[in-house]
Amino acid sequence: MPALHTGLIFAAVAAVASAAPTTDNTSAASSNILAKRAVCSYTGTINPTTVASDAPGCSSITFNGITVPKGQSLDLSKLTKGTTVTFQGHNTWLAQVGFDDSLLKIGGTDIIVTGAAGARLDGQGAQYWDGLGSNGPTPKPKFLAAHNLLGTSAINNLYLLDTPVQAVSINGCNGLKVNKMTIDNKSGNSLPANKMPHNTDGFDIGASSNIVIDGAIVDNQDDCVAINSGTGITFQNGQCNGGHGLSVGSVGHGSSTASNTVSNVQFLNNKISNSSNGIRVKSFVDGKGSIDKVTYKGITLSGITKYGILIEQNYNGGDLPKNVAPGTGVPITGLTIDNIIGGNGVVASGTNVAIECGNCSGWTWTSTVNVTGGKKFSCVGTPSAVPAGTCA
Repeated sequence: MPALHTGLIFAAVAAVASAAPTTDNTSAASSNILAKRAVCSYTGTINPTTVASDAPGCSSITFNGITVPKGQSLDLSKLTKGTTVTFQGHNTWLAQVGFDDSLLKIGGTDIIVTGAAGARLDGQGAQYWDGLGSNGPTPKPKFLAAHNLLGTSAINNLYLLDTPVQAVSINGCNGLKVNKMTIDNKSGNSLPANKMPHNTDGFDIGASSNIVIDGAIVDNQDDCVAINSGTGITFQNGQCNGGHGLSVGSVGHGSSTASNTVSNVQFLNNKISNSSNGIRVKSFVDGKGSIDKVTYKGITLSGITKYGILIEQNYNGGDLPKNVAPGTGVPITGLTIDNIIGGNGVVASGTNVAIECGNCSGWTWTSTVNVTGGKKFSCVGTPSAVPAGTCA
C-alpha cells in the first residue's frame, strides 16, 4: 500500500480499478463509480497539488498531523457533494513571508468538515506578525476561505491557531452552519508592538445567506465577526475576547448597491470582554446600500476600552472622524438593541454609547439596555427610540 499521504484507500475492492474521478455523470457506469468514491487519508508532509487533484474523487478525507509546504494552499474548494473532511492531530502550514493566498480553501454542497478532539490547524502566525497586519507592505495569507459552501454544509469543532491575518472568510455561502469553532491568537497579545498580530478578524461574512455561527470562541485583535453583506445571518452563544467586538460593516464601500446590503441579522447571547468595542454598526460616509433588521440581544460587555455601543454613518476608514457629517446613502432601519448587560462594562476612559446618524429610523431600544462605566457622547441624529439620557 502506498504511503498514506500520497495514496487513496478505497471503500470497496471493486472500485480500485476505477479510482480516478469521472467527469461523465450520465451513464450507469459512472454513477456506479461515484457511489464507490475513495476514502482518502493524508499524514506527514503533503503535496497540495496532488490533494487538490484527488479530492473530488473522495467521499471522505482525513488529515492527521499534516504539514503543508511553504507558500502553498490546501485547496479543497471543488469537493464533490456530500464529502466529509476530518482534521486530526496537529496540522501545520509552514510560513512563507509574502505569501498572500488563503492557507485552506473549502467549497462544495452538503460538505461536513470536522475537527477531532484535540486537533489543531496551525497557521504559524508569529512568523508573519509585524504589528501592521494587512496594512503593511508585506502580504500575508488569510487562513480559511469558506467560499461557496451550499446546502447542508457544516464546519464543526475546528480549532484555528495563530492566524497570520483574517481567520475565516465566509463568502458566497447559503445554509452554512459553523459550530463550536475556536480562533486562538492570544499568544500574540504579549508580544512587542512590532511583533503583534493585526487585522486578525475572526469571521468576515459577505454575499451569503442563511448562515448560523454557534458557540464560537474568538481570541483575536480585530473584529470578532464583521458582516459586510448578506441576509439571514445569526451569530449566537459566542465568546469574543481582545478584539473589536460584534460588527456590521463597514457597509457601502464599493459600486454595487446589492453587494452593500445587510438584512435580517441576529447577534444573540454573546459575551464580549477586554475588547475595544462591544457593538458596532458602521457605514461609509459616502457609501450606498442599506442596513435593515439587525438585532443585538442578550449581549454581555466587560472591559470595553473605546465604545460600548457605536453606530456611525460617517466612517471614512476611522471611527467618528471629526468635522465629518454622517452620510445618508446607507440607511440603518429596523435596528433592535435589547437586553445589553454592560453595567460598568466600559472603562472610565471609554464611551458608553456613541451614535452619529444621517439616515436612521424604525429602531427598537429596550429598557433592558444598561451600558455604563465610561463617558457620555454628544450623539447626532439619534432616533426617538433611544432613551433620553443615553447620550450627553
